[in-house]
Amino acid sequence: MPQPFAITMRMKDVFFDRAAVKNRMTKANRKALSKAGAFIRRRARSSLRRRKKSSTPGQPPSVHTSDRVATLKNILFAYDSHSESLVVGPVKLNQKTLLGPQLGNATVPQVHEFGATVKIREVKVGRGWRSGVRRVRPGQPVRVRAAVYAERPFMGPALEAERDHIPDAWSGSLGE
Repeated sequence: MPQPFAITMRMKDVFFDRAAVKNRMTKANRKALSKAGAFIRRRARSSLRRRKKSSTPGQPPSVHTSDRVATLKNILFAYDSHSESLVVGPVKLNQKTLLGPQLGNATVPQVHEFGATVKIREVKVGRGWRSGVRRVRPGQPVRVRAAVYAERPFMGPALEAERDHIPDAWSGSLGE
């Protein structure tokens, strides 16, 4: 049986230190874009606070984990060869495997940045309902409820804050 067509991309292949990226760009342009990406990433990371409480709507989200991989602070930047530009953003954190594809396809960073209504599966445990339960016993009550998340942007404000400094990344790169 033939395999369905799929497009895959390894993120590391578009980092600024890779040969394919180096060959497509001038050294000065590569250095400037890399510097701009680092500035935006640093601004976004520093806006995220590690705390137990949720942030207020409109403010950057709180980070509730100390995991170095599964966190909003795991932000990467890379070169987009199609638009010949810089892409900066958090690693996709997704709970499709836990919630099931019928419950939505928004990722955690998207929900925080833009706000969304997300369906959450809950299982009756004792007298209460609990989300995040991986295994449901036969006959155990299950419900799906809608949770409304307000915007808690952090990437857009980071770009806005660094917008005036991005041209500075090119200063001196053209022999000035």
